[in-house]
Amino acid sequence: MKLHELREPAGARRPRKRRGRGIAAGQGKTGGFGTKGANARSGRGGKVYFEGGQLPLVRRLPFKRGFRNVNRVEYAVVNVEVLKRFEPGTVIDPQVLVASGLVKKKRLPIKILGEGELDRPLTVKAHKFSQSAKEKIEAAGGTVEVL
Repeated sequence: MKLHELREPAGARRPRKRRGRGIAAGQGKTGGFGTKGANARSGRGGKVYFEGGQLPLVRRLPFKRGFRNVNRVEYAVVNVEVLKRFEPGTVIDPQVLVASGLVKKKRLPIKILGEGELDRPLTVKAHKFSQSAKEKIEAAGGTVEVL
């Protein structure tokens, strides 16, 4: 088979409706546009915003303020304070945090924040760390590992 021999399967392209070409065509006479009125005339349609004089939907709704960043990464956050529940010298990774119930959403990357104090050396593995969290973990004798 050569490139010029390729064809789309039968029925992949439906022929367009030829409106207003006689009653045998099934779309004759009024051509599917009804009888009379603005929508039966040529240049039909009208403005997208116009709703027959009724206050348009976009004006009835409250203003949509701000914007949503499509590239925003949502993290499951864990504070340094709650890491006290682990024994000194423990290796804490996302699986341990999920198993202990500190992180509910397994699919989200984990970020460690610096709220609270830490008094034991721990090896913490996470996707992101705040600067203060990094300093507190290292000050307590632990290590930080970015995944």
